Amino acid sequence: MPEGMAAVVTGGSRGIGRAIVERLCRDGAKVVFTYAANEEAAAEVVRTVQAEGGQARAVRLDLADPEGPEQLMETAEAHLGGLDILVNNAATTHTPAPLAETEAEVFDRVMAVNARSVFLTIRYAARHMRDGGRIVNISTLNTVRPVPGIGPYAASKGALEQLTAIAARELGPRGITVNTVSPGATDTDMLHAANPPQALQSVAAITPLGRLGQPADVADAVAFLVSRDGRWLTGQNLRATGGLA
Repeated sequence: MPEGMAAVVTGGSRGIGRAIVERLCRDGAKVVFTYAANEEAAAEVVRTVQAEGGQARAVRLDLADPEGPEQLMETAEAHLGGLDILVNNAATTHTPAPLAETEAEVFDRVMAVNARSVFLTIRYAARHMRDGGRIVNISTLNTVRPVPGIGPYAASKGALEQLTAIAARELGPRGITVNTVSPGATDTDMLHAANPPQALQSVAAITPLGRLGQPADVADAVAFLVSRDGRWLTGQNLRATGGLA
């Protein structure tokens, strides 16, 4: 496992999501992944996977669309011939601001992408995933290391973690495991766009392993959870933070 398995990864064109898609494909899974807007980045992932002998297909999707997540799952299942693995990685952020200055529309969109879409994909998986499947939801260390200004984002990830806990108990009788992976500061375009170099150097300095995480570090944690070796882990939150949390 996941040799020959059918997998869906949301937000798979860049950063952590891309690393997850590429790792699952290297392990033998057939993957359908989503992207929001960058068609060239998505095409590059497909080319990379195919060059290594893997199978991947990109689907453009706005996960804030109430009907989008389940349409994705239906399309993916039809293309893949079933569903064994679901990785909810896609997320959106917002300009940091105090709660008192955050517009309700910002909260609504962040929750729609980061929490509601996860609820909808898990709901679909609960109805259609083959027994013994794997679900992994990507959260953040900020649910245990809160930072001022990111209220909607942290709230959305807290909701995702609770969905993990409930789904693990509901789907356990079918042998389906449901876990969260919570990355720490990970070296992605998103991280660099939101933080000056000095801030990232400071984070690396206080991380016990002495560096920023790499997307492959998180992808390896996901690969473990969806493998046979991860069969006895469910309802857990694996903090892939280099010891930061």
